[in-house]
Amino acid sequence: DKINPVLDVTFDGVHILNNDIVSAQPNILMTFMDENKYLALKDPTNFKVYIRNTNSSSPQLVPYGPTLAFTPAVLPKNKCSLLYTPNLPDGTYELTVQGNDISGNLSANNNYKIDFQVITKSMISEVLNYPNPFSTSTRFVFILTGKQIPTVFKIQIMTVSGKIVREISEDEIGPIHIGRNITQYA
Repeated sequence: DKINPVLDVTFDGVHILNNDIVSAQPNILMTFMDENKYLALKDPTNFKVYIRNTNSSSPQLVPYGPTLAFTPAVLPKNKCSLLYTPNLPDGTYELTVQGNDISGNLSANNNYKIDFQVITKSMISEVLNYPNPFSTSTRFVFILTGKQIPTVFKIQIMTVSGKIVREISEDEIGPIHIGRNITQYA
């Protein structure tokens, strides 16, 4: 076994960009997949998760327990997962993930690191349509912050004088989440 396992990390089901905004209570899912059909990824000690508030100098190892759960691989599909469900106050954080397979192959030459922000105040910002200008279609991009998704959400397109030209409902917008959103509606 000389091939590295593959690591994938999502926040509430979304691949985020560096410095994106996430929920204060995100579901951070880290999956490791290995091509080896005989040596299962079943040892949680092969995987480490660190969290660091950027105001702090050293990262803290996240222990397995109520906020970090390990699900071992079941052969022949050699895929294990770690689910990290922290409750974070406002701030900027750095998540570091490292792991290796049973043969000691690291998931990458460098640890996976990503910075993200938590803003618990509920607001919508950076609303724009993209591309702009456009000829056939445009999508709406916005950032949601807070602890929970709004219960009612719609987009109104208005003329310069304030007359509503079109109202886009939640169903048309598509799923929304805390952080950066791009509508399915075009």
